[in-house]
Amino acid sequence: MKKFFLGAITVTFIITGCYAQDLKSTDVPAAVKSALIKKYPEAKSVSWEKENGNYEANWGGKSGEDNSVMFTPAGNFIEIVKAIPVNKLPQNVAPYIKAHYNNATINEAGMVTDANGKVTYEAEIKGKDLIFDEKGNFVKVD
Repeated sequence: MKKFFLGAITVTFIITGCYAQDLKSTDVPAAVKSALIKKYPEAKSVSWEKENGNYEANWGGKSGEDNSVMFTPAGNFIEIVKAIPVNKLPQNVAPYIKAHYNNATINEAGMVTDANGKVTYEAEIKGKDLIFDEKGNFVKVD
C-alpha cells in the first residue's frame, strides 16, 4: 500500500509538472506581475498559468487569450504569442500541413516574438503546436 501511495504521488507530481496549471493572481510572484504591467500596461482581465516553471499571462479577445506572454519567476520576459487569423500565417504553412498532416484543420494561429525579437509562427492542429520560421518553413512540433 505504501509503494502504491508513493507511486501515485510521483505520477501526480510528474503529470502536473508537465502541463500548464491555472493560477490565482495571488500565486504569481510580484516581480512577474510588475514586469507584465511595465511591458504591457494594456493587459486587463489577466488569467495566469504556470508552465514548465514559468508564468504565462493571458488576456484579450473573446477567449481571453488573444495575447499570451511568458515570464521567468524573476520577471524576465521570454516571449509573447499574439493570436492571428489562420490566413495570416506565412504562405508555406498550409501546403506543409496539407502534405504532412493529411490536410488537417488549423484550429488556432499565433505570431510568436521572443525576447530577442525573433518571430516565429504557431499553427495548432490536433492538439499540437507546429512551429514555423518567419518564411513559413517548418521548425518543430511543440
